[in-house]
Amino acid sequence: MNPILIIQHVADDGPSYFGTWLAQHGYPFDVRRMFAGDTLPASINAYSGLCVLGGPMSVNDAVPYFPALQSLIRVAIAADVPVIGHCLGGQMMAKALGGEITPSPHVEIGWSALTVASDRIAADWFGGNAAPVLFQWHGESFSIPADARRIVTGAYCPNQAFLVGDKHIGMQFHCEVDDEKVRQWLINGHDELINSQSPAVQQAAVILPDLASTLRVSQGIAAAIYARWATGLRR
Repeated sequence: MNPILIIQHVADDGPSYFGTWLAQHGYPFDVRRMFAGDTLPASINAYSGLCVLGGPMSVNDAVPYFPALQSLIRVAIAADVPVIGHCLGGQMMAKALGGEITPSPHVEIGWSALTVASDRIAADWFGGNAAPVLFQWHGESFSIPADARRIVTGAYCPNQAFLVGDKHIGMQFHCEVDDEKVRQWLINGHDELINSQSPAVQQAAVILPDLASTLRVSQGIAAAIYARWATGLRR
């Protein structure tokens, strides 16, 4: 099988549990570390899937490689190569498909209870979990592109995940988090946390005590998402 292409924008937002899951299931992957000077491939043809990770920047920022990445997303979807986007990656997918990226109704940081649409396909993507609790760290959110459909909603940010066809998923949340990533973000984002007035922001003192048990549940949900996404990988 050809590798899965993973686009990493910043040093502290790597593949984490997504990479762990791929390795556990024998899927090869190629991480392009854009912050370290890596470049995008000229074509998607050598890859079985495309994953776009998160980052603190805005999709609307004038980052030199963003237009080419949006083009790569469109080409991948047109070629039926599965695309999965986490947070900024989901926003990148939305913009590539004609959606808009705007300030979220509320900044979300920490664990968030979400609601999965009540249909068979949405339930299948989330392993039958109708009310997943997943990690958030975002200040912007996406609109749902015209050719996509919303499958997950949230109380503080209504657009949490969308499907394009039945192979491509854009997500606002971070289902890929692991212990190392969460702890590093809490350090790096300390000032943002303590200065936030959003009702959807949890402080480190709330997040850390039950982190291990909450991550076990979160990664179980992530595993269901990744397994469903992997069924569409180009062999």
